[in-house]
Amino acid sequence: MIERIPELVNNDPAIVRWGRGMNESFMVEVGDRQYVLTVREGRVESVAKGPFVMRPWRFAIRAERAAWEKFWEKVPAPGWHDLFALLRRGDVAFEGDQRVLVAYLMYLKLVLAAPRRLAR
Repeated sequence: MIERIPELVNNDPAIVRWGRGMNESFMVEVGDRQYVLTVREGRVESVAKGPFVMRPWRFAIRAERAAWEKFWEKVPAPGWHDLFALLRRGDVAFEGDQRVLVAYLMYLKLVLAAPRRLAR
């Protein structure tokens, strides 16, 4: 799912517009798998698959695979539909520079929800 994010995001001008001005790398952890996404002006430039030892990133969003799978359902159930719903449940953790995460929160929500379009 994560590997398809550049295609899903970069082909959606509305999502790219929300991220204009964002030039950061951040980590998304899906269970024991790590991915570093690099964003330039709202376009997802690359997705690198870990594990990483010293790879720099500005912030991280970590959750178990089962939580992401529920989040990525075509129409997620209440409590699984939003990053902050997952945070309230205790199923996601934010680390690093959360000022950047909050500054681009809507963009990040759209980026991370983009794989829902692939769900059946």
